[in-house]
Amino acid sequence: MQKPNSAHDRPANPPHEGHGSTATHPGLYTSDRNSRPLHIVQVLPELQSGGVERGTIEFSRYLVTHGHRSTVISNGGRLVRQLEAEGGHHISIPIHRKSPTSLRYVAPLRQALFALNPDIVHVRSRMPAWLTWLAMRKLSPKERPVVVSTFHGLYSVNRYSAIMSRANSVIAISRCVRDYIVANYKLDAAAIKVIPRGVDVALFPHRDAPSHEWTERFRGEFPQAQDRFLLLMPGRLTRWKGQLDFLKLIASLRHEAPGRYFGVIVGEPDQGKTAYLEELTQSAETLGISQDVAFAGHRSDMTEWYAAAAAVFNLSTQPEPFGRTVIEALATGTPVIAYDQGGPAEVLEDLYPAGLVKTGDIGLLARLVRALCESPQSRPVIDFGAPYTLAAQSESTLDVYRSALAARN
Repeated sequence: MQKPNSAHDRPANPPHEGHGSTATHPGLYTSDRNSRPLHIVQVLPELQSGGVERGTIEFSRYLVTHGHRSTVISNGGRLVRQLEAEGGHHISIPIHRKSPTSLRYVAPLRQALFALNPDIVHVRSRMPAWLTWLAMRKLSPKERPVVVSTFHGLYSVNRYSAIMSRANSVIAISRCVRDYIVANYKLDAAAIKVIPRGVDVALFPHRDAPSHEWTERFRGEFPQAQDRFLLLMPGRLTRWKGQLDFLKLIASLRHEAPGRYFGVIVGEPDQGKTAYLEELTQSAETLGISQDVAFAGHRSDMTEWYAAAAAVFNLSTQPEPFGRTVIEALATGTPVIAYDQGGPAEVLEDLYPAGLVKTGDIGLLARLVRALCESPQSRPVIDFGAPYTLAAQSESTLDVYRSALAARN
């Protein structure tokens, strides 16, 4: 396993920007961020894996660390244990199914919200947003918390999706998502706060190499990767994420330099949907690269994977609203190569424009890989910082909460 040397080290904790609130309300908060603690309830389908779920957990940790109270309502999942270990509280209500049967959970959700009496209810998905709206209709105005929604995706344009635009305040995770909301839901752009997802630089610090212990485990699990450049493709296994293009890239590189590169796809399919993984495995065999690529499944040690990689890829064939793995990899100092569209393109335009590639251009992907791996002196210097840190994201989100509370009062 090889990785080009970095041009130089960066500070482990790069600076970040905040956007201080200027509104005031007696007894509510002051212009200083050290205002009274808030009780935040985040509502989403599940806490299994994925960018939205992980972002929810990280934001909960930030809230607790800064003296706020954090509650999450979802159907549960593998991340509940981490949420609670870090001081958050979880209430399990099966609000994850996109089905009329989910309406039976309006009453339990109303009871939970009434008992919790939060300052803010932050909805992060459409079905939970509908159930929250229905649950709060029967609460008196004085009993209703402020509702904030985050558009985490480029949702289909219909009445079902429009519920996300009916919150007291609306957040978009990228400029392309904001523009999509304005075009399709007729909200004023000025009413939408763009807050990019942020990475916790304490969990994803700049690193030139993985730990020795991790490297030994990697070599034991993937002996065929020995003395080869590691190319990493993280993300959920679904067709539009572009894993098939990644396999084509590995095949192109193998044709030019057999035994030089090793690709790893990290991620798992949605529960019960294994057909695409089987298709990917068969495609690797058809392309003759079964010994040049591995499917690693779900991993919880992504910092080590990023540190080990020569390059990380985001090859979504459809515009993606953001791309969490992009900022995680860039925070560690690892170059990212992505198609020039959607949220990932916005991040690379700000931090590493050399990694942008026209969608589907496998030849250019291969040339960029060779340039990175064969010329260590061209290793990029990535100036990572605000607004892509968790601290910047969290402070901006808290400012939205406080402004919404002030407006209501």
